Amino acid sequence: MELQVLQQLKQDLSEPKNIVITTHKNPDGDAMGSSLGLYNYLTLLRHKVTVITPNEYPSFLNWLSGNNKVVVFENKRKKSEELVASADIIFCLDFNSLKRIEELGDLVRDSKAFKIVIDHHQEPEKFADILYSKPHESSTCQMVFDFIELLGDKNKINSSIANCLYTGIMTDTGSFRFPSTTSKTHHTIAELIEAGAENAAIYDYVNDNNTESKLRLLGYCLSEKLKIFEEYDTAFFALSKEELARFNYRNGDTEGVVNFALSISGIKFAAFFSEKEDRIRISFRSKGNFQVNEFSKKHFSGGGHHNAAGGMSEVSLDETISNFISLLPQYKDLILNSK
Repeated sequence: MELQVLQQLKQDLSEPKNIVITTHKNPDGDAMGSSLGLYNYLTLLRHKVTVITPNEYPSFLNWLSGNNKVVVFENKRKKSEELVASADIIFCLDFNSLKRIEELGDLVRDSKAFKIVIDHHQEPEKFADILYSKPHESSTCQMVFDFIELLGDKNKINSSIANCLYTGIMTDTGSFRFPSTTSKTHHTIAELIEAGAENAAIYDYVNDNNTESKLRLLGYCLSEKLKIFEEYDTAFFALSKEELARFNYRNGDTEGVVNFALSISGIKFAAFFSEKEDRIRISFRSKGNFQVNEFSKKHFSGGGHHNAAGGMSEVSLDETISNFISLLPQYKDLILNSK
């Protein structure tokens, strides 16, 4: 971030403002960790701050400080509209395009508020006054930590902020095992622990807080729904609306299921298809240099990171799976030679 821009922003934040923070649809750990981490920081500076999410997020994130103040757009549209209309500053975290927040994006686009994007996804849309984009960073939470440091306020990071930021870094790096994890990541984590992040408790909240139905759904996926195409080093899961309902699906219950397919020896490309009311939601994962973000962008209206991306399809689940399988031959060499 340019020094002149940073100085102007510090000046803008020196007096109390009405601030809205928003993040992408189906918020994950990095989305909520960065949003609530920034929320807690800006609240310390005496700003009036509201986090607005497009829809509900997983219950295993409800313990984050500030969770009880979050406004869910799909549940409180009128209040959301009023908050965005009265905002002086809008922070857009962990998404690179307004389409990622769907109807909320129209409100943000039309708002006269000063807009700031903090994000680590590739090819960001240029809709904001400040674009703080670092596609090679491990997480948006890492960038929020850096942002607070750039403002000269690292000493203000307390346990509430630290817990939020630790959560996002941990989840977006797969508990520090993905290639995006660097020495910088571990240095930041050390500082967050020193600031009060409860690392053992955070892991427990996120990973050891399952419902019985969630575990039974995972077991069903592993025993009944895993499909492997050895000739393409590819595996996937697919769940229909009926199957999700059978296991009392709640948002977040299938988080990380795609990684089980990728964990199979020899598999380099994995996908997870879930049927929603109006579309098929897709998660892609890969190992090595096979770029699932490019694959998703070209064929499934998606995008994301080099080895982790999302996509969608508006045809039926069966048609979507058939389309996916039909694409594998043309990508065979890229997948098999991925290192």
